[in-house]
Order: sequence, then C-alpha cells, then structure tokens
Amino acid sequence: MGGSSLNIAILLSGFLFLFIFGLQIAMAAFGYILEPRSKHYDSDAVLEKINKEPKKFQISIVLALIEHGCVIILAILLFIIFSPYYLILGIILLSFRIGEGSIQVYIEKDYKKLFDIARQYSGAIDAEKKSLFDSYRTILQTKSTRFAFAMICWSIGTLAFSILLVTFVVVPPIIGWIGIVASILVGFSNGLKLVKTASKTYEVLSSIGGLSAILFEVIIGGWLIFYSLLFL
Repeated sequence: MGGSSLNIAILLSGFLFLFIFGLQIAMAAFGYILEPRSKHYDSDAVLEKINKEPKKFQISIVLALIEHGCVIILAILLFIIFSPYYLILGIILLSFRIGEGSIQVYIEKDYKKLFDIARQYSGAIDAEKKSLFDSYRTILQTKSTRFAFAMICWSIGTLAFSILLVTFVVVPPIIGWIGIVASILVGFSNGLKLVKTASKTYEVLSSIGGLSAILFEVIIGGWLIFYSLLFL
C-alpha cells in the first residue's frame, strides 16, 4: 500500500475508534441495553419504555447495527495497516475483532424481538403477561451470554493489537500497555461471568476493564488521527 493510501487507512482507523465510541453513547441515549445486568431482569420498565417510545428503540437497533459494522471495517483496516509488522498477530487481530462484530450482529436477531414483546405486553394479563416477561428475560439472558463471548473476542483481538503497538510500532508504549491491561481485564472478567454470573468480582473487574478499554480506544483513536494528519 502506498504512503498516501496508508495514511488514509490510518486516519479512517482513528476516526472509527472514536466513531464507535460515539455510537455506543448514542445507543445508550436511545435506550439500547449493551450489556444486560440483573436490574434489567427483574423489572418490566424496559418493556414499558419500548412500548412508550418505539421509535427510539428502533433507532437504537439501527445505531447498533452500524456500530457492529464499523467494528468489522475497523478490524480490516487495522489488519491492512499493522499486519506487515507481524502477520500472525495481524491475523489474530482480524479474526477475533471480526468475530466480535459478527456475534454482535447475530445478537440483534433476537434483541429486536423485544419490540413485539413490548407491544403485546402492554395489553396482556395474568398468564400471558408472565409468559411474555419470561420471553423478555430469556432474550436478555441470551444476549448477556453472547455479549460475554463477543467481549472475549474483543480482548483477544485487542491483546494482539496492543502487543503489536508495544513491540513493533512507533507509538508511545504506554498506549499499548493500556491496551494490554484492558484486554486482560475484559477477557478475564467475561470469562468469569460465563462461569459464575453473580460474582461480585466480575462486577468490579468488568467496571475497571470497561473504563480501561474506553481509555485505550479513545487514546489510540486520537493518536492514529494525529499521526495520519502529521504525515499527510
């Protein structure tokens, strides 16, 4: 790839890191549940909110699909840019980040069913209402499990990328080390979640890992944009 094309790829990668983060904020603002928690399972407030504001729910699904697609595009761009430094790490990065995005896309197949469940739930009574609520809980529990697998894919792909940054690529080493710490925390906490969903340790590690992951992606996104503009 020529120097100009490479700079454009680096610029787009930096933009996508920040754009994905912005999309996640927008998804949350429209009521999207990225990672279901216990509080979501025990209340019908989510169903009532979806029924009250169906357009917001539909918009949140569209935003989520765009976000998942951007994750896959980002993985391809990062592979193009960084695989020449170490092909095996590049393949790991590409495979697991695409796996992450693909799992997230598949999740939406069931998650969007909450729209119909919410509509039926508002007019249901007794046994029918309980059955609909059980379906709602099942969808969220399934989403939670699949999300954990997606985050394990994120952690493996990000670990490979971060090792590339620390070992082969001229960026401030602290950026790569933040990525290594974030990927280990996210991977371990989600592995723990799959084994023991109610663990307090998971809640703590998940919070720290989530914050460090955000920090890493915002910093590397900003750095890639800065680097590409510096050499345009």
